[in-house]
Amino acid sequence: MKNTFLISLLLVGIHLQCTEAQTIQERLGYNKNTKLLIVHADDLGVSHSENMASFEAIEKGMVTSASILVPAPWFSEVAAYAQSHSDADFGIHLCLNSEWKHYKWGAVSDPSQVASLLKKSGFFPDNGQWVAENADIQEMEQEMRTQIDRAIASGITPTHIDAHMMTAYRRADFVQVLLKISQEYKLPIGVDVKELKARYPELDFPEMISLDKLYGAGPEDYEKSLAEYYTTVLRGLAPGLNEILVHTAYDDAEMQAITVDHTNWGSDWRQQDFDFFTSDACKTILKEENIQLITWKAVQDQLMK
Repeated sequence: MKNTFLISLLLVGIHLQCTEAQTIQERLGYNKNTKLLIVHADDLGVSHSENMASFEAIEKGMVTSASILVPAPWFSEVAAYAQSHSDADFGIHLCLNSEWKHYKWGAVSDPSQVASLLKKSGFFPDNGQWVAENADIQEMEQEMRTQIDRAIASGITPTHIDAHMMTAYRRADFVQVLLKISQEYKLPIGVDVKELKARYPELDFPEMISLDKLYGAGPEDYEKSLAEYYTTVLRGLAPGLNEILVHTAYDDAEMQAITVDHTNWGSDWRQQDFDFFTSDACKTILKEENIQLITWKAVQDQLMK
C-alpha cells in the first residue's frame, strides 16, 4: 500500500513536470516547433476608412485579429459589424489617449468621474507621459472597465485586451489594474508579459498567457520599407506564439485629414500595412515559412477557460 502511494505521487509529479514543460503551441494543440502568428490590426473605430480596410484585411487578407477603440467616433460601425460577424476576433484597445491634431475623443465614463484622465478641453491627452503623471488609479480602472462593458453591451464579445499607445503599461499600478481586469473578464493581455515582469519586478503576476514575441514597425522601418520590415520578421519568425501589430486603413481623404502633420502611423503608413497583409507576396511567405495563423479567440478558448 505504501509503495502504491509513493508510485502515485511519482506519477503525479511526472505529469506536472510534463505539463509545465509544454510550450504554448503544445497547449494549443500544435507541435512544439510550430510558428504561431497573430496578425493584429489596431485602432478599429478610429475612422470609417480604418474600419473598412481592417474588415477587408480580415475577410480577404492575413489579418486574424483586431482591437477596438471604444471611445473613438466610429465605434458603433465596428459594433454593428461584430454583431453580424460572430466569428470575428475583436479585443478592446484600452484607451487613455487622443493623439491626433484636430480629431479628438474623451472618456466613455461620465467625465466628472474621471477628471484626472482628461485635459481642460474634455478630451484625452495626446501623449502617455501626461497620463502617467496625472491619472488617478481608481479613475483609470473605472474607465478601463467602462470601455469593456460598453463593448459587451454593444454586442461585442471581446477576446483580449491591449493598451493604446502602450499608455496603460506606463505605471506599475496601471499594470496591476490590467492584470486584475484580465483575470476577472477572462481576457488575455496582448503583450509580452515577460517584458512587463522585467519592468515591474515588484508586481505579483498570476500565471497567465504571454506572447513569445511581439513585433511592430517603427518610424525607421517606415522610412526604409514597411514591406521589407514585415518580410524580414516573417522570414525570421521563431516557433512560439508571435504577434505582429499593424494599422490597416485606406490612404484616402478621411485618413489624410485625421493624420495631418503625423507622418508616423499616418495615412500612407496604414495603406502600406493594408497592402502588405492582403498581398500574394505575404501569403506566399507564410506558406514557405510554415507559419500558422491563429486568433486571440483560439488562445482565449483553450487557455483561459
